Amino acid sequence: MKATDIVDAIRDAARDGDCVRVAQIVNHFDRRSIGAFIMVPALVELTPIGGVPGVPTILAVIIALFAAQIALGREDLWLPGFLENRTVSSSKLDGAADRLEPVARWADRHFGRHLVFFVHPPAPQAAAVAILFLCLLVPPLELIPFASSLPAATIAAFGLALVLRDGRVMLAAWIVFALALWGLWEIAGPYLFG
Repeated sequence: MKATDIVDAIRDAARDGDCVRVAQIVNHFDRRSIGAFIMVPALVELTPIGGVPGVPTILAVIIALFAAQIALGREDLWLPGFLENRTVSSSKLDGAADRLEPVARWADRHFGRHLVFFVHPPAPQAAAVAILFLCLLVPPLELIPFASSLPAATIAAFGLALVLRDGRVMLAAWIVFALALWGLWEIAGPYLFG
């Protein structure tokens, strides 16, 4: 799957009506694009919205829901009712596809089919376990302003690797994971162990 396939799936979903349910969008995605459902909430957490108390934890719960399904090797993506019934206007969805298309084309030219053993099973399941661990770190890190951005950036890197199916990106995500753990220890260690 290419990044432009995801943009095409978003466009196809936008044609389903004036308002599109999240469940309809998911139905247009291939199983491999589950990485987008990991990456997007993590990127939202990196915006100023991530500084609002409680938001990082809510986003971490959503990410953990998807990561758990990857870790279990589920073929179909399950969404809770409150999430699958949320709607997005077709025009906003189509506009998002327009904004994402140049980035997707660039990604397709530069990524994919490298070091494929880093993206074939069980690599996605291992990445999902790392993501679940990072999600567990988010609630206590909310006590330190913007500290939860460190695991969110790492989760976004794993999500990107899952979307692009490029082993170089997955390897980079694991390096970021190791650096994030070290950074979290440096930030939170003094608070936790005085």
